[in-house]
Amino acid sequence: MSAAGSPESEGDEPVRGSARPSGLLDVLRVASVVLDADGRIVLWSPQAEELFGYEAREALGQYAARIMVHEQHLDLVVKLFADVMGTGQSWAGAFPIRRKDGSTRLVEFRNMRLLDDQGDVYALGLCADQSTVHRLERDVALSTRMIAQSPIGLAVLDTDLRYVSVNPALEEINGVPAEEHLGRTAREVVPRMDVDALESAARRVLDTGRPVVDQSTIGRTPADPHQDHAWSISLYRLENAFGTVLGVAVSIVDVTEQYRAGIEAEAARRRLALIADASGRIGTSLDLDRTARELADVAVPELADIAAVDLLDAVVQGRRTSLGPTEAAMIRALAVQGYDSAEALEAADPPGQVARYAPDRLVTECVRTGSPVMLPEVKDEDLARIARSPEAAELLGRAGVHSYLAVPLIARGEVLGALDLKRTRNPLPFTEDDLLLARELAARAAVQIDNARWYQSARETALTLQRSLLPSHPPVTGGLEVASRYQPAGATSEVGGDWFDVIPLEGGKTALVVGDVMGSGIPAAAAMGRLRTATNTLASLGLDPAVLLEHLDRITTGLEQAIATCVYAVHDPHLRQCRIANAGHLPPVRVRAGGAPELLDLPTGVPLGVGGVAFSTTTVDLGPGDRLVFYTDGLVETRRDPLDERLGTLLSLLDGPDRPLEEVCDLLLRTLHEPDNFDDVALLIARATAPDTP
Repeated sequence: MSAAGSPESEGDEPVRGSARPSGLLDVLRVASVVLDADGRIVLWSPQAEELFGYEAREALGQYAARIMVHEQHLDLVVKLFADVMGTGQSWAGAFPIRRKDGSTRLVEFRNMRLLDDQGDVYALGLCADQSTVHRLERDVALSTRMIAQSPIGLAVLDTDLRYVSVNPALEEINGVPAEEHLGRTAREVVPRMDVDALESAARRVLDTGRPVVDQSTIGRTPADPHQDHAWSISLYRLENAFGTVLGVAVSIVDVTEQYRAGIEAEAARRRLALIADASGRIGTSLDLDRTARELADVAVPELADIAAVDLLDAVVQGRRTSLGPTEAAMIRALAVQGYDSAEALEAADPPGQVARYAPDRLVTECVRTGSPVMLPEVKDEDLARIARSPEAAELLGRAGVHSYLAVPLIARGEVLGALDLKRTRNPLPFTEDDLLLARELAARAAVQIDNARWYQSARETALTLQRSLLPSHPPVTGGLEVASRYQPAGATSEVGGDWFDVIPLEGGKTALVVGDVMGSGIPAAAAMGRLRTATNTLASLGLDPAVLLEHLDRITTGLEQAIATCVYAVHDPHLRQCRIANAGHLPPVRVRAGGAPELLDLPTGVPLGVGGVAFSTTTVDLGPGDRLVFYTDGLVETRRDPLDERLGTLLSLLDGPDRPLEEVCDLLLRTLHEPDNFDDVALLIARATAPDTP
């Protein structure tokens, strides 16, 4: 017996054991009547009582024609009865009957002659309401036609989940003839589908009676063994009129197109999200290396497992270049990013390294032609054209590189380099959609990279100019021990016009200068150089600090768009004093030997270049061991903290036991100067020495 108690049979062997009845005869309500040779009723079934309205005690012994047939057909029925009894041939037809209650009903009749063991003749009549019969005929015809012509795959599984019937649509979906389904399970017919999920769902439906609707599954069938398809599967439990479970009805709809459209829509959404992400993440600074890293970070792992950003070395050095067909490419690696692929990363050029790529290399072809190069499927012989060397090619092979894409970085009509992409863990090859996405990322990043490389070039030029203008001074001069630092602005900003100077004067005196030209870049550095030169010239004249600032003010006014702050001090070791004048600059700090640090209370004055305002000179004591600390605003000003708090931090750092000036300079820069500061820092510390110190 099967799980539901239905009898089992194999081939033509007889069914053994009892079987639960079908409910179809109960739906038809077939009435049975037996007549003797004279046409009298000798047997009358309960269904006959229901159909004709006469109880058995009323019908038995009566002439059947009088209570079973409408009077208008009486003669015809009597004749047909006689023919059946005389010839033994069955007869079938439909006649209206008049029920006991007087109502009329059309009834289907089947009549046949019977013989008992005594040779007596009887007639068996089978009767059913014609409307019920026709309704079942229509239902069966409709079901048969719908199942046969339905574009939806339909099947019936028995309680052992073996195919009992399939329609033509399912034959086409599975690519297996209907007769090869029958008696077999889905695991035997379509093993490359997700059979476990299908059988699990079917058993739940058999156990609970609750249908499963639109369960998605993906797999392959013999109809298309090389492509994945997607199906929507629904399952319903089948029962007969007695509630006996017959099996499971299965409907299967091929939704591959919708599935692929959904995948494509999701891929498009992810591409748009990646582009939006790239817009926010690439180009956050004007640092070339950081911009390249940002591009590589965006590409991994959404687009590739390995991403390298490479620039032509000539481009990094600020030269335009074009490659001939036989020329190798000198390429500088700026950034490499990888996703769980150590060997592929090892094969890549380390950032900052310049490598020679032969003319036949794919990245060379990319930067030479300015066109993408894509290998959806990388073969072993392709690795030599991807890697720089045979050793690197071997590493890429071990890493499992199976797809490759290089897109040029082009900005303002110039090929800067290439975005080099490889796939190892991602099993899918690069597609045209991936190419479009990579080109979009490269186009956006190339402009940022170009801006960064020109900014870096200009910044390095300005920085070189500025450092060339800054002095180199002896550690001890004119009764002072001196230490200084210059710290350019962080990578996100240009260099400024900060400067300091230590100028030996007649009589063992020393001039100390710290200034800051407002603005940045080469113009600020050039203005700073001119002011420094002027300061040196004026200092040699022995001018009072306030008078010297007045001269500098007139010179600054003559410089185009130049405004500067400046502190100028002259130290006299014999008088143990400093005369100081301030032009809009932050006040110096004096640290008396054994005392607490203090900000000097000086008239602030106005910046140089404003004009028309007099400056004043203040004299302060500076004995042996006392220190003066000069600095520019880049050391203490930030966008987040109040200036008073920052100045307080400066004073606290200068408090405590005396220490070497070089250590103090390093401490102040390390503690106060922030990496993302947008301003330069000039720092000058002078300590008065004892009279007997040379």
